[in-house]
Amino acid sequence: MTKNSFKDNDKIVTEKGIHTDFINRMTYGEYLHLDSLLSSQKLLSGHHDEMLFIIIHQVSELWMKLILHEVNASIESIQKGDLSTAFKMLARVSKIQSQIIRAWDVLSTLTPSEYIQFRDKLGQASGFQSYQYRMIEFALGYKTPHVLAIYKKDPELHQRLDKALHAPGLYDAAIHALAKEGFAINPDLLQRDFSEPYQADPTVEAAWLEVYNNVEKYWDLYELAEKLVDIEDWFQQWRFRHMKTVERIIGHKIGTGGSSGVNYLKKVLDHRFFPELWDLRTKL
Repeated sequence: MTKNSFKDNDKIVTEKGIHTDFINRMTYGEYLHLDSLLSSQKLLSGHHDEMLFIIIHQVSELWMKLILHEVNASIESIQKGDLSTAFKMLARVSKIQSQIIRAWDVLSTLTPSEYIQFRDKLGQASGFQSYQYRMIEFALGYKTPHVLAIYKKDPELHQRLDKALHAPGLYDAAIHALAKEGFAINPDLLQRDFSEPYQADPTVEAAWLEVYNNVEKYWDLYELAEKLVDIEDWFQQWRFRHMKTVERIIGHKIGTGGSSGVNYLKKVLDHRFFPELWDLRTKL
C-alpha cells in the first residue's frame, strides 16, 4: 500500500459527518445479523473445500428466498390487475436467476478428488431436499405432491409446502389475466385443482397467439408473456448448469439424497412451465 493510499484512508476516517460512535446505535453488522449469518458455516470435515460447498449452497438459498419473495408478490399483483408492478418484480427475478447460475461456475472449481474427501459427511442430505427450490417450482406451476414426504420431519414446513402446492401459480395468474381481458379460456382451467401439474390447453394457446398477433392492442399481456419466457429460459439454464456441474464433480454416481444424479437432472430439462408460450413461436 502506498503512502497516498494511507492518506486517502485518513481522509475517509476524519471526514466530517462519518459516524464512529455506535455505543447506542445500530451497526451495519447488527442490522444484517452478520454474527449469525457468518457463523452458520459448520464444517463437518477438516477439508478446506467444504467451506466453498457450504457457502455456495447457502448463498443460493438466500437468492431463492428473494425469488420467492418477488414471484409471490408478482402473483398477487397480477391477480389485482396491476401488471406494471408485476413486470418490475419478474424482471428482478430474472436478474437473480443469472446470479444463481454464475454460482455453479464457482462450485465447478471443486474437483472430484476434493469433493470425495468430505462427501460422506453429508449423509443423505442433498440439494434435492431444498424446500425453497420446491416452492419455486410450485410457484411456477410444476406441482409434484410426492415430494412432500421429504418434509414430514418438520410439520410446520410440511404445512407451508402443502399450502404452496394447492395455491395458484404464476401461470395460473397469467391465464386468469387472459380471461379477464375477454379471451375465451376453458372454464375448467379457471377452477382447476392447483395441486395438479398444469397441462397445455388449446384455448390458452389461442389466446396467447392473439396477443402476439396484436401486440399493440394487448401490450401488457404481451409484456407479461415475455417476462414469463425470460424466467423459464433462465430456470432451464440454471438446471443445465446444475446438471453439468454435478456431472463434472461426481460423474454418474447416485446422489447423496438417493436420486439418480445426472440422469435425473437431465430428465427435468425436458419439463416446460409455460408450454403454450413456447409452442406459439412455431405457429406465429
